[in-house]
Amino acid sequence: MKLNPVTLAILGNKLAAISEEMCLTLQRTGRTLYVKETADFACALAGLDGRFFAYPRSIGVSGFVGLECGPTIEAVGPLEPGDVILTNDPYRSEGLATHLPDLHMIEPYFHEGRVVAYGWCFVHCSDVGGRVPSSISPMNTEIFQEGLRIPPVKLMKRGEMSPEVRLFLEANSRTPEANMGDIRAMLAALAAGRRRFEQAIVQHGADEVSAASIELVSYAAQKARSVLRKVPAGSYTFSDYLDDDAAGNLPVRIALTVTFKDGEVHLDFTGTDPQVATAMNIPSRGRPHAWLTLRVLALVNTLDPTVPLNVGLLDTVRITAPEGSLVNPQEPAATGVRHAAAIRVNDVLNGAFGKALPDVMPAASSGTVIPVVMAEPDGKGGRRVQVIEPMIGGTGARLGRDGVDGVDGRDSGISNLANNPVETVEAELGVEILHYGLRPDSGGSGQWRGGCGMELTFRALTDDTNVLGRGMERLLFRPWGSYGGQAGLPGALFVNRGRSDERRLGKIDVLNVNAGDTVTFLTPGAGGWGNPLERDPNAVLRDVLDGFVSLAAAQTHYGVVINNGTIDKEATATHRLTLSESGPANGFGPERKRWDEVFEPALMDSLNNALVQLPGSVMQRQRKAVFDAVLPELPEDFPRENAKVESVLAAGIALRTAVQNLVAISNSANA
Repeated sequence: MKLNPVTLAILGNKLAAISEEMCLTLQRTGRTLYVKETADFACALAGLDGRFFAYPRSIGVSGFVGLECGPTIEAVGPLEPGDVILTNDPYRSEGLATHLPDLHMIEPYFHEGRVVAYGWCFVHCSDVGGRVPSSISPMNTEIFQEGLRIPPVKLMKRGEMSPEVRLFLEANSRTPEANMGDIRAMLAALAAGRRRFEQAIVQHGADEVSAASIELVSYAAQKARSVLRKVPAGSYTFSDYLDDDAAGNLPVRIALTVTFKDGEVHLDFTGTDPQVATAMNIPSRGRPHAWLTLRVLALVNTLDPTVPLNVGLLDTVRITAPEGSLVNPQEPAATGVRHAAAIRVNDVLNGAFGKALPDVMPAASSGTVIPVVMAEPDGKGGRRVQVIEPMIGGTGARLGRDGVDGVDGRDSGISNLANNPVETVEAELGVEILHYGLRPDSGGSGQWRGGCGMELTFRALTDDTNVLGRGMERLLFRPWGSYGGQAGLPGALFVNRGRSDERRLGKIDVLNVNAGDTVTFLTPGAGGWGNPLERDPNAVLRDVLDGFVSLAAAQTHYGVVINNGTIDKEATATHRLTLSESGPANGFGPERKRWDEVFEPALMDSLNNALVQLPGSVMQRQRKAVFDAVLPELPEDFPRENAKVESVLAAGIALRTAVQNLVAISNSANA
């Protein structure tokens, strides 16, 4: 059955509205802050193939359009009216779930005795057991440490909740009542979707609605191909790094070659580091997974906002993700902090796309999302676990536009997490928020300035309080600038900042603080775009008056001299001329420049291509052996600290020798 364009448009809007109403139901009935305020959830309608044909634009996590329900549905077997599937296992669900705190539900929608569609929803729940409160720690080495694994099972059977499944859920959480509140909200959302979908069938007929669910996906794919044909054909490479794997001091590389050809895009992650022995792995299962394709969604919708938001957008995407790599790990790799790696994948896609479309793509955003979690004693032997804020930084500048300052998680390229009201946080936790605002001078300088990062300072009111900052990144390698724009400032973490007992920390697992202690999170600023000496002096003055840029930075980075609130035009012209003689700084920042001087991209490609040919138990050991041969030639705090020329040369020789030896080992193992 082929629908006419008018009918397809009407049904497309109606079905998208159903997914939006499901989300509103979930948010209004949710129990925890992370659902009702932060909005870490989503709902959608899936076709008989388990792929989403209707997805919300304005509420919830927008990037999960590429998740697939099919393998989870197949794992459970025949379904009846009133059945609801539950899972959180990334491996058993074949990538539908991406870490254990995300609970996913699927309900079959029946009409006249047969399944005509599926309702889907997920929430990030407060705690599913595991080694630490909130279940997420970068230090977990395998998924078994991360909490209760729920393979695809029936939570609801013919409309009744399974008492056995409920007992397992409640017995394996530090917050069972809160979790059950969110689970009931999910069931309410699925029920709302079921009612509205049945109403659509009554109004339009089952055949028309079923045809629309197929044609909407085809239409989105057709529109996406038209958009991608406008991108100059060719291959574009880019690489970036996670600061480290949280367990050691070795940066983790993500490499990408993007090829645009005839309306399709191929994302090849060959050259990316092997999976890590911590929780930053992305369980993509080698598919065009949501965490690997977010920037494709953003690109297509930027170039043509009329493309429907459904899985058809990703029918234009092919993926090469080497098995055993960071972006396609082998079970039982831990995945709890997969969002940290996914954000860096987003940056790498952004960089590669920027080579094809320099007038469209921005510089790097802050490169981190840190759900700051507090777990305090509840007086009953347990702990109250809540998210204080999902901390993020600014967005990258682009041609003609400054980045957005202190976005609260609504960078649609990576998430739609919303900021929690301070009053709500203080009402739910024993915490006093002392400061929550923008971080001056953190945005990368440029003709268009990168968005400022954020600062959060809070005081604990209870002894033996745990603070977790999962996903902390860009403490070493800065968010890069584009086309002469400069990198943003890196992030930082302090305990008791400004006091005699001040401590500056790196990444944390579980930080224990007592009543009266303060904790300060500083998130990175985003990269700038274009030469900062070409920025309109009036824009610099406005930034100074608004508190985004200091007087010193205005003069040092932009060459603008400001006296008594006005621009000294003559001094500015002279100072800009002086600064221009020194040439532009490296857009990646000094740390990345130093690192690349030793660890050249071509050598790193050879290293990783050899590593992924080895068994999983051998990869990490051999990788460490290579770095152990190189790092002794360099300063202890490299790349924060500069290295002498002779040290760089010696390290380069050691690296080439170690890589050659590893390639020989890999070839021998696969002979």
